[in-house]
Amino acid sequence: MTSPADLSATELVRHYRRRTLSPLDATQAVLARIDATQAQYNAYRVVDAEGALAQARAAEQRWARGEPLSDIDGVPAALKDLLHVRGLPTRKGSLATLDTPQAEDSPAAARLREAGAVLLGKTNTAEFGWQGATETALAGITRNPWSTAHSPSGSSGGAAVAAALGLGPLQVATDGGGSIRVPAAVCGVFGFKPSYGRVPGYPPAHNGDLFHIGPITRRVEDAALLLNVLQGDDVRDWTSLPGPGRDWRIGLEDGVRGLTIAYSATLGYAEVAPEIAARVAEAVDVFRQLGARVEEVDPGFADPRPILDALAAERAIRLQREITPERWRLVDADIRAAVEQASRHTLAEVITAQTARQELAIGLRRFHARYDLLLTPVLADGVPLLGQRASAPFVAPFNLTQQPAAAMPIGFDAAGLPLALQLVGPPYRDDLVLRAARALEGASPQPFPAPQQPAERCFSLRARNSK
Repeated sequence: MTSPADLSATELVRHYRRRTLSPLDATQAVLARIDATQAQYNAYRVVDAEGALAQARAAEQRWARGEPLSDIDGVPAALKDLLHVRGLPTRKGSLATLDTPQAEDSPAAARLREAGAVLLGKTNTAEFGWQGATETALAGITRNPWSTAHSPSGSSGGAAVAAALGLGPLQVATDGGGSIRVPAAVCGVFGFKPSYGRVPGYPPAHNGDLFHIGPITRRVEDAALLLNVLQGDDVRDWTSLPGPGRDWRIGLEDGVRGLTIAYSATLGYAEVAPEIAARVAEAVDVFRQLGARVEEVDPGFADPRPILDALAAERAIRLQREITPERWRLVDADIRAAVEQASRHTLAEVITAQTARQELAIGLRRFHARYDLLLTPVLADGVPLLGQRASAPFVAPFNLTQQPAAAMPIGFDAAGLPLALQLVGPPYRDDLVLRAARALEGASPQPFPAPQQPAERCFSLRARNSK
């Protein structure tokens, strides 16, 4: 006896084929789980229960006819509230935005809809994706699934909490400087930032070509399955990579034997808490046991924060253009102060930063000519308390270089809170990151939180008549 809310997307589809569960069963179970946990954890900003149930019934009929639209037909999914979903407002975590339903899907929402996924609603985000905590005046505080006194970080905190708690197996999030990987790390789930352009985006993001769209899931295979649907070019995003792409599940079980992997404990500039460093080193050693050649080496670049600080000027200008002067006062005071500070950078400083960014990207391409993957910690310290920010100096460099990177759970610290490893691949080698993450997942499977909640309806996974 189990709840469909605890099943992966891959497992749900297997049940749909066997007619031991239906999309309606799964959607009802997930909606019940959301309803039971929302007050405590606050993962969702808006839930479209009526629309989701209608989509689930349509998917159930398709499966009954043996005509599913895709490998995720009838699977519950949600999108972060920075991405447009037709018929729902995009509030971006801010009181300064309008509560007006969108007339057009983002590319990610459109592809989920075309594939028959059940769109549950929108997950909570930090305001404008700017801050590293999912706590806003608009939507309130989102809490960590392992400890309600702790933060799920940001800006994709709602998506990571939803994945961890079984509030929809497929979560679409965004990462402009760690916003997929850090929340995934502190919530104990898998977060994948694909190569830039792999998943098209529209409208353009405030932080331009630092902005990646990708999956947060419980299982690596689900992330590959979701990427199959999201990938490919879109005419609205001139930077999107050509489609239709590949099936990212192919080669997922090939392991890491024979790969040459670099491990950098500090990237040459970060200070890491001893417990974090020790547990990450243990996880890295698993790759040696699995047959990879692992070398401890720094990739050879300086702390890129000065580059990011200067490029924030572009982000600040775009944000100010989006919000009218009358509504600007509704933006969080810390963000307004950060925007003012970022706006002081001169054009010459931004150009200098872009040159430094180019040198960083070229240097890492040369580094990956020797190494198939780079492993690092995700966080320099433990999971932050509510109101605090995670220390994550390892993540933003790979937005600057647009490389694929993932956060993979590796166990728990002495306080029982999640730990994670970052896996970074060469440009466009998303397959290597997914493959290595799956190898580690297979060697060291991780549990998921079991929050206290009202009793759910249990489902016996047995043959059932199609409706």
